[in-house]
Amino acid sequence: MNKSIKTDDVIFNFFKQICDEKDDEKCVKLGNDWIEAMEKNLDKMEHDLDEADKLKFSDDIRNNRDHLDSLKNKDSSEWREYATKCMIEIMDNKV
Repeated sequence: MNKSIKTDDVIFNFFKQICDEKDDEKCVKLGNDWIEAMEKNLDKMEHDLDEADKLKFSDDIRNNRDHLDSLKNKDSSEWREYATKCMIEIMDNKV
């Protein structure tokens, strides 16, 4: 039996945790933790690219950073709505 952890399952479960969190402050903290983790991932990916690929993917990187910036300062209901949309998208794209 294959017991490997799939990235989309981890992400889905994280967003489910945001949706299920009853404490509004904890919900917002989870959302902000998501932003921080994704910013660190972008930093690492960008750092690991050679100069040609940095130029090639600069628009994608900027778009991702802009998206993360748009998530900052969301309240708990906005985070729950965003997380729900993300979970639906993950389910719609499951193979």
